[in-house]
Amino acid sequence: MLRRLSAALLVATLTAVAWAAPAAPGFRVRLLDGKRALDTRELIGKKVLVVRFQASYCKPCARESPALARFADRYRARGVDVLAIHVQDTAADVRRFVSRHKVTYPVALDPRLTIGNRFGFKGTPYTVVIDRKGEMVARLHGVSGVGRLPKILDGILAKDAPR
Repeated sequence: MLRRLSAALLVATLTAVAWAAPAAPGFRVRLLDGKRALDTRELIGKKVLVVRFQASYCKPCARESPALARFADRYRARGVDVLAIHVQDTAADVRRFVSRHKVTYPVALDPRLTIGNRFGFKGTPYTVVIDRKGEMVARLHGVSGVGRLPKILDGILAKDAPR
């Protein structure tokens, strides 16, 4: 009986481990404003981070930018930070994008995909949600990722809510 119980416990533990979300690669990036930097390792245990990989030449990214800004404003008070990382872009093009689309969320550059490749980047737009434990709980490829974020974040925040 004890062996069966031990075996069942071992299988349950291995199954739980197999379903755990992968750890997000930590990174430090200087924001476009040049004054601040963001280190994702400092957010673990404190914030949920939404990383949006986009580009100034990406039409869906431009169309979804206002929705991303509204999302960032709506969830900021609930412990969610949004960071847009412009990939394969120049600082001048990104500044024009930020100005043209009245971007209110923090923006950084990744011209050589140094960060993007670590997250499995396969094209813009690409959105990754990192929970307070530092795990990648969602990876959204393509258009409409911003529209799916509220449901994902509401689920994460409900699990983290004090009971």
